[in-house]
Amino acid sequence: MKILIAGSGGQLGRALQATAPAAHSVVAPPEAEFDITDEGAVAAAIGVHKPDLVINAAAYTAVDKAEADAVRARLINATAVEYLATQAPALVQISTDFVFDGTAHRPIPPEARPNPLSVYGATKRAGELAALANPRALVVRTAWVYAAQGGNFVRTMLRLMAERPELAVVSDQIGTPTHAASLARAIWALVGARATGLHHFTDAGVASWHDFAVAIQEEALALGLLAQPVPVRAIMTADYPTPAARPHYGVLDKTATWAITGQPDHWRTELRACLREMMA
Repeated sequence: MKILIAGSGGQLGRALQATAPAAHSVVAPPEAEFDITDEGAVAAAIGVHKPDLVINAAAYTAVDKAEADAVRARLINATAVEYLATQAPALVQISTDFVFDGTAHRPIPPEARPNPLSVYGATKRAGELAALANPRALVVRTAWVYAAQGGNFVRTMLRLMAERPELAVVSDQIGTPTHAASLARAIWALVGARATGLHHFTDAGVASWHDFAVAIQEEALALGLLAQPVPVRAIMTADYPTPAARPHYGVLDKTATWAITGQPDHWRTELRACLREMMA
């Protein structure tokens, strides 16, 4: 297939290019040439490249900033997806555990009722619905994505651990860290299987943000990315108020997706791989 990637410069866009199967012809223009918020630009790019499938790896992901920037968040996360769903012959849209309210107590299946708590979650849910208007759409919900490049929790923690004498990280928000490379491989597997509809994918395992931060420090120390440890104190969400409300529980049920993609490695194994990539 000929595949057009939107958001080619982001952490997932780069991972998709790095892991693309040789059987596919992949086109990944820069944002200046494929601005998905411009309906005319979307039509032009699809007209020029004539893809069999568009993978949308672009998103507004600044969760707190979105509370005061709702118009821009909706433009990127929902309206732009309408443009793609209308004009692309088939579409892969990436979504998030933030479409749920976090009140579940067991892994959340794809058919569970969304109830987003934030502008970010609401706009991503609107993007899901826009994508699914295309009968050949695949929506992949994921969580806590990070990579060796870009802005993400892993890179932020490494910076803060090198700068500060102590960190405080919330321990009552539960989910699963997901390496962008692992997510990209899963997307390619789903594309190869011609999957459609709603799917959930993360790496294996469960963690709190505090667990994740502690693991980042331990693995980084072992690899020499940090010179010395600092205390990482566990706090509650109430101790660290943010503009956007976040779900306390976002563990996704990946059973159906893993039947297609195979079960990925545990998140800590993928974290180690990401940190090693930073050293290269």
